[in-house]
Amino acid sequence: MDSTQYVDAARGTSRPPLPVKIVIAGGFGVGKTTAVAQISEIPVLTTEAPITEIAAAIDRTGEVPDKTTTTVALDFGCITIDDEIKLYLFGTPGQDRFGFMWRDLTEGALGALVIVDSRRLDDGFPAVDYFERAGVPFGVAINLFDGVLSHDLADIRWALAIAEDTPLVTFDARDRGSVLDALLAVLGHSLARAN
Repeated sequence: MDSTQYVDAARGTSRPPLPVKIVIAGGFGVGKTTAVAQISEIPVLTTEAPITEIAAAIDRTGEVPDKTTTTVALDFGCITIDDEIKLYLFGTPGQDRFGFMWRDLTEGALGALVIVDSRRLDDGFPAVDYFERAGVPFGVAINLFDGVLSHDLADIRWALAIAEDTPLVTFDARDRGSVLDALLAVLGHSLARAN
């Protein structure tokens, strides 16, 4: 314990958890908003807007025909991991036309979780490439839509050219425990890289 911790302990107070910023990114309709909503301990700040006919043509919504809304700025939520760490989650919009916002959303982030739909691996390339170029530690979570993994994890790692030390996990964005496991994988990887 350092001297400040002794003083806090003597006063009977404790320090608030360390705020840690994590970005949640990925292609259009992969489950970013769902993941933030499932894990957040506060009401999620979301910027969902209806998909217009023009946006549907630009954003290639044919792959996700049931999707009627889309994130146009960010999703924000948080989760306290333990007495020491609280994650602040910033979900990016998935469309290429909102890519200019990623730099601002990523500034100060300890790490990132890239969500990928194994049925649409091409949509994962921009996020993987972005965080590699930016030097931000990241992990990749394959969202199991309908519980199905369309490719073997080793094949996905190869196809997305993900380094061996980069976490690659499967998860269900609708399941709180599953989202937490994916975030903990990213947090562990990011903290290891920071030391």
